[in-house]
Amino acid sequence: MWFEPVSTLDLIIKGLLIGVVASAPMGPVGVLCIQRTLNKGRWYGFVTGVGAAFSDIIYALVTGFGMSFVIDFIQNKDTLFYVQMGGSAMLVLFGLYMFRCDPAQSIRPTSHKKGTLAHNLVTGFLVTFSNPLIIFLFVALFARFAFVVPEHVVPQSLGYLSIFAGAMAWWFALTAGVNKVRSRFDVKGLRFINRLVGSVVVIAGIVGFVVTLAGLSL
Repeated sequence: MWFEPVSTLDLIIKGLLIGVVASAPMGPVGVLCIQRTLNKGRWYGFVTGVGAAFSDIIYALVTGFGMSFVIDFIQNKDTLFYVQMGGSAMLVLFGLYMFRCDPAQSIRPTSHKKGTLAHNLVTGFLVTFSNPLIIFLFVALFARFAFVVPEHVVPQSLGYLSIFAGAMAWWFALTAGVNKVRSRFDVKGLRFINRLVGSVVVIAGIVGFVVTLAGLSL
């Protein structure tokens, strides 16, 4: 059996990256977050994202526990190559899908009635939790970064907390940015964000191919 040396800092950095990438696509909750930021105010948009982050961490844990059953396969040096190549391929395909899809189709009429922050958080959670397909993105990210290391409980736990922190950082930055340009933000802005994120994910997948083929660690 071959084991990759595990660094707590390594898992924290990977967790932050995974949290941002998993949250960034402009799906229904991303559009809802932006709509609420524009219609109700920045903090209403932000707590919507916080609800989404809670949903994401649940799906991340489900993915991690599921992948732990095949950890012997993942931690074998010979098979890890194919796992990481597959994860990189999934990232490229997902990035291309993001680049091509139109987030404007997720726009729905929203009430200008603010409601409570708690209500906005819960609805953000439910919108995200209703889409379990996010698991496939987590599988790709976990495979690419060899993120599941169950025999290192404390670093792994910090890694999962970092996923949540990365998601929170994304929603904080997104709502802050949208709030600053609220008078000029429109559907074109949605498409730009989605294409930008899609391009970054494709590049990350291609870098993953190169790194894996070169026999380097990432």
